[in-house]
Amino acid sequence: MKTLRRLLYTEVVIAVAAVTLAFIALFFFFDFVDELRSIGREAALGYSVAQALIYVALLIPNHIYELMPITVLIGSIFVMARFAQSSEFTILRTSGLGPWQALRALLLLGSFFVVFTFAVGDYVAPLADKTAQLLKAKFGGRITVGKTGAWIKEKQTYSSFAVNVGSLDSDARMKDVRIFEFDNRGKIVSLTQAQSGMFGPGESWLLDGVVRTEFNTTNTNTSNAVTTRQDHLTWLNKVSAEMVSAAVLRPERMGTVDLFQYIRHLHSNGQSAQKYEIQFWKKMFYPLSCLVMVVLALPFAYLHFRSGGITPFVFGGIMAGISFVLLNNVLGDLGYLQGWQPWFTAALPGLIYSFISLSAFTWLVRKQ
Repeated sequence: MKTLRRLLYTEVVIAVAAVTLAFIALFFFFDFVDELRSIGREAALGYSVAQALIYVALLIPNHIYELMPITVLIGSIFVMARFAQSSEFTILRTSGLGPWQALRALLLLGSFFVVFTFAVGDYVAPLADKTAQLLKAKFGGRITVGKTGAWIKEKQTYSSFAVNVGSLDSDARMKDVRIFEFDNRGKIVSLTQAQSGMFGPGESWLLDGVVRTEFNTTNTNTSNAVTTRQDHLTWLNKVSAEMVSAAVLRPERMGTVDLFQYIRHLHSNGQSAQKYEIQFWKKMFYPLSCLVMVVLALPFAYLHFRSGGITPFVFGGIMAGISFVLLNNVLGDLGYLQGWQPWFTAALPGLIYSFISLSAFTWLVRKQ
């Protein structure tokens, strides 16, 4: 059994690595061609070919994370179909390899891919993507989510705050900060505007170029406002740098821990967190799809054909992988619109493909 596992694991890992490398080379080329448009622009002063190559290279870990289930499926199908074509798998079966032994062997290999995918998606890809965005902002402008910036809510004992951060600079410094303060009755108390800000020691922000406007809320008959200007202001709050990054950056590029902390912050401030909850559960279930893919590839080893290539089967694997990614994205958006449970929305694509793969495997085993 050790010899079998060594043979099977070596072939599958080499095939998956080759397919992944081919896809990464293709995405690297497309990303680099897309970045060529930004080289030499006035807004991207200093952004050269070297910086573009570094930026594109930093996107590779995220591509690996997104492609792993597809490449695992294609590589596994290629190996299984080749074993069936050369009758190697038939020889293994006559030597005592039962269907459930083959399934257990592939599940063990799939567990390795699960751990690898989780490590890349939860640690390497978020760090690389954040570094890439900061590099792009250093030469090409700021990191922002649009014209309105990012909105964050902060609730304290006697008041609540609505915070708007226009953008982030390459050194993670906030730009165009606006802080709206409301009392317990929901009336606006003050508006603080700052040209820039940075995260200070402890739970504080250090704001520069501050214009603060305080509104009279005690006398309902008269309305007046007092405006003061300050060079520097320290604002105590519990909004961390990770929370601001979570609001500015795309949630799918965040780590599991950062997503969980941001979800807790949204819940504590009475905000909707369904979009981030769905992404959190996707981060939990997405690596497990590698297990589904190796199981989906196993029935190809039980096919009988003496002539003809394995190209149609590899093409079928590519189509199945693409359909999985499409289904994963469509069900994510559909679950968000329909208000489904986040864990169910994230797990449904894997459950569907697990049912299909196990059904095909059971049918082929019984047919033999």
